[in-house]
Amino acid sequence: MSRSPVVIGVDSSTQSTKAAFTDATTGRLLAVGRAPHRVTGEGGARETDPEVWWNALREAVAAGLKESGTDASAVTGIAVAGQQHGLVVLDRTGRPLRPALLWNDTRSAPQAAALTDALGGPDAWTARTGSVPVASMTASKWQWLRENDPAIAEATAAIRLPHDFLTERLSGTAATDAGDASGTCWYSTATGEYDPELLALLGLDADLLPAVATTGAARVGSLTAGSAAELGLPAGIAVAAGTGDNMSAAVGLGFGGAGLLDHPVLSLGTSGTVFAATRTRPGSPALAGFAAADGTYLPLACTLNCTLAVDKVASLLRLDREDAVPGGEAVLLPYLDGERTPDLPAASGLLTGLRHDTSPQQLLGAAYEGAAVTVLRALDEVLRACGLDPASPDAAGRPLRLVGGGAQGRMWVDTVRRLSGRRVIVPTSGELVALGAAALAAGAATGEDPVAIATSWRTGDGPELPAVERDMETWERVGSVLDRAAPSLLS
Repeated sequence: MSRSPVVIGVDSSTQSTKAAFTDATTGRLLAVGRAPHRVTGEGGARETDPEVWWNALREAVAAGLKESGTDASAVTGIAVAGQQHGLVVLDRTGRPLRPALLWNDTRSAPQAAALTDALGGPDAWTARTGSVPVASMTASKWQWLRENDPAIAEATAAIRLPHDFLTERLSGTAATDAGDASGTCWYSTATGEYDPELLALLGLDADLLPAVATTGAARVGSLTAGSAAELGLPAGIAVAAGTGDNMSAAVGLGFGGAGLLDHPVLSLGTSGTVFAATRTRPGSPALAGFAAADGTYLPLACTLNCTLAVDKVASLLRLDREDAVPGGEAVLLPYLDGERTPDLPAASGLLTGLRHDTSPQQLLGAAYEGAAVTVLRALDEVLRACGLDPASPDAAGRPLRLVGGGAQGRMWVDTVRRLSGRRVIVPTSGELVALGAAALAAGAATGEDPVAIATSWRTGDGPELPAVERDMETWERVGSVLDRAAPSLLS
């Protein structure tokens, strides 16, 4: 049973909730409680009842308490890191009016395009928000709701992101942070506030939105008596503002103003993301120019199709996910849910280069390659957003950190090394989003910098794998197919 202060970092992702019980002094992971989510929807629809997230949080905390043997009285703080962009609409009692539209719901692609044009194009949006509306962004989803279910939109008394919804349940305070808010496309990274002109464009009253805390570690309230009773935790412990999942992973790695800056990260999960923490405000239409949880910035590119899409191909081929070899002449773009980067919301999977001697193992390897090339193509743009020349020895020599579930898979690591030609670091800590949230919770409880806390915990440490010769033949073959196919994948 831990006698040191304990903090809980919650990772509320698309598929599940994880509650990381963490020794606040050493960063030692005591236990991770888990509970699944249910995602519904066909075609481009992806939805979850927000009450599922709250029930999963309760189950995960209970499991973590039991597994760790933690005396609940030792817990001093809690923070939630959540999947970004989801649209949660609430009534006047704080109850959901409908299931939340998730980040990977692509139905709002027409609204995203119309919003982009309404403000004067991509550059006008990046100048204000750092990002251009795509189907993933919350603003596009809100516009879709206004057009497709105006009665619900009219009845909406509050709008929250997934992590905001849970933070408010914990603390009774309507709060978010700049990191997650920067993924809405109605928050300005240029001013650090909600943008009045964008709110007017969206027919949105600022009173519907939560207050924005200065950082994800800001204490926005205390655990209410009601929530404490449901969770089996002490009332009054610190509740941090929390943040989005990508911002929290950066904290868990020790990235930010008190840690490493301008170093690239590749996250291999349901989505594939490449990002870096930097002091330079990003403004590239090719990227999402997010704020980070600690007051710096997080230029990021995100793909919709990563580990789940490759696992689906493995299932169709009746292969184990590791039973793959390089794809040979075959190219498989596994865009099973449309795609965000590049912006192809109506796309489906594409296979070309099939031969009589193509093996099932090569087809699976081609799926890995298609997913990896798609996200790695954005790496140079992320480095440019940090003020680096991607071709310079300095930028090219910086190791690529691999995180997320895919980073634990041999084939994912081998494919990324082969196609990037970079040194690769695989952090030993496997729950970086939850550990980042734990550092935010510790910051809320103590007033310390969460990046400095995570750095002292050394949660971002791991073995370094040397660079291998880059497979330019595969890189160029996959890239060529993608460039040629993109116009036809738009519809």
